[in-house]
Amino acid sequence: MTDTAAITADVLSRARRIASRLKGERQTPIVPAGNVAGRAMATVIAIMTFLAALTVGAVSLVGDTAARWQNDISDEITIQVKPAEGLDMPQALETARQIALQTPGVQGASILDEAATGRLLEPWLGEGVDLSELPVPRLVIVSIDTEDPPNFAFMRTELKEAVPQADLDDHRAWVSRLVTMARTVVFIGVFVLSLVIVATTLTVIFATRGAMSGNRHIVEVLHFVGARSSFIAREFERHFLRLGLIGAAAGGLVAIALFAMLGSFTAANRQTPEADQISALFGSFTIGWTGYAGVLLLIATVATLTALTSRWTVMRHLAEIDMISPVEN
Repeated sequence: MTDTAAITADVLSRARRIASRLKGERQTPIVPAGNVAGRAMATVIAIMTFLAALTVGAVSLVGDTAARWQNDISDEITIQVKPAEGLDMPQALETARQIALQTPGVQGASILDEAATGRLLEPWLGEGVDLSELPVPRLVIVSIDTEDPPNFAFMRTELKEAVPQADLDDHRAWVSRLVTMARTVVFIGVFVLSLVIVATTLTVIFATRGAMSGNRHIVEVLHFVGARSSFIAREFERHFLRLGLIGAAAGGLVAIALFAMLGSFTAANRQTPEADQISALFGSFTIGWTGYAGVLLLIATVATLTALTSRWTVMRHLAEIDMISPVEN
């Protein structure tokens, strides 16, 4: 009995101190600010926000890269001249270039020299390879007017008649594959982001219920002595908003720093063949201002979601108390 009376007195004492805040006095909050459960929840939110930020950055990076690829491919087409017995490669390349220049809708044409061709093949064949000893196709890069493109069928026919070893590639298949890939990546990114948000919501719900279980008697006493549900819910909302903001900011800023480091590393090692291939695929490997804005928006969304979820959980719990109390009485 003594222990029960002591516990009841302690609960009532804490409830009075918290209830006095209704009159404007500064007292102890309902939910302790620096407990272990709070730090653990902030860590979980930071991890999930980091993963979500990586997803946002990856989607932004792939989307920007695909758009850049599509623009580059739309602006250029290539003529590939395959080596053959008795073929004068320089003359064949020049003939193909002249045919391209004489076609309406073509803005320019240039032959990809042996040095540039060697750099393209360097990651596979190594340095110092004599291309004259290998049956390597040569390319003519043709710039076209995207608003008034040339007649590709006519150009392909003219090339076949003049240089049978020449093939015209207008990159339409690549454009279709890029669009499909970009849409798939965006869909997967949105799906993963949705899973992270659902996991965050469930984590906040369980954490809020855990916090309420630890302070159940105080919450019930405050509720029964006249404290409004909005006041109690606001206490939990403020507590979890702080945790959500700390965790989301930590995870998001780490993700931003990671993308910035990758961009700096790629820029510093751009002269190597491996970096050339990475730059060809992903540009400078930076997510751009849209990606960074998306990460910042994600931080605000996670923090707001954490606060609103905790408020909804508390209000629902208090509503359940109001429904059970008349039955018990």
